[in-house]
Amino acid sequence: MATLPDDLQSALDGALRRFPHQDLSRSVDRLISRYREGRAAAGEVILHSEVDVAAYAGYRMPATFAAVRAVFAEVAAVVPEFTPRTMVDVGGGTGAALWAAQDTWPSLVDLTVVEQAPHAVALGKRLVAEAEEPALRGATWRHGVVDPGAPAPRADLVTLSYVLGELPEHTRADAVRWLAREADTVVLIEPGTPAGYERVVAARDLLVELGLSLVAPCPHERECPIPRGRDWCHFTARLPRVGAHRLIKEGTLNFEDEKFSYVVASRTWSRRSANRVLRHPLKRKGMVVLRLCTGEDGLEDTTVSKRHGDLYRAARDAKWGDEWPPADRD
Repeated sequence: MATLPDDLQSALDGALRRFPHQDLSRSVDRLISRYREGRAAAGEVILHSEVDVAAYAGYRMPATFAAVRAVFAEVAAVVPEFTPRTMVDVGGGTGAALWAAQDTWPSLVDLTVVEQAPHAVALGKRLVAEAEEPALRGATWRHGVVDPGAPAPRADLVTLSYVLGELPEHTRADAVRWLAREADTVVLIEPGTPAGYERVVAARDLLVELGLSLVAPCPHERECPIPRGRDWCHFTARLPRVGAHRLIKEGTLNFEDEKFSYVVASRTWSRRSANRVLRHPLKRKGMVVLRLCTGEDGLEDTTVSKRHGDLYRAARDAKWGDEWPPADRD
């Protein structure tokens, strides 16, 4: 499970304790309704008060951290030589991506969040003030929006998480071009829904057209083989519900699964996995069926049985999103 760093968990719980639980719940209900009705837009500030932004952070920050941390872990596994020193997170909210990045790459020394909501910036600053890592405590918070007319973010790592879908459709391509213009490596993450996947795959194709190389999750740079309109490429990260986060969720389970779609592209790195496991492996007595996106043949179902020995044991341990065969095997 992807757990928040102890210092972030403590800081977030402390921030939520400042408000009555019923006020946080009401704010969560309002925010959920606004997003479900399609009334949230990247150019519009919807976190109007301290309690709104605290509720948002309590409700979404653990899941956002889990998804972004899973993506970063994949990049670190595929390209271990990538040791970024600078990062710009556009539309970064209360800073979940910063914490995930620092947890992945201690090499980071210069962190910047671009965010439009003043209360989100204030809470983000309050949270990083309690961080153990100096780079987090020294992060820069800049008021701003996704603006292709402004100077492009310049950093080793530029990220945009759960924002692309809030932009008007006709502006998304320009936003992707802007993000990639001065970045070494670009990370785009969207909800793991059919619509989120469509936004990601459109950005994927554009990034390749711009001359960047795909790092993850795709094992190739050809057209995505997923049947459009019938399936979608997405992944999942499991996270525990603890502390105030569990109270806000008001669920009976002590965990949740965050589904997400993503693409990572770079001007410097081009290494990719050979094949990628799509969906949960189908396990039967004496065999495992893996649905793969392959570097050569597109989608493929492969069966691994006991007669494959060590490879079968590896298949039993394989998870949705893993590289296949495992990186330490031919």
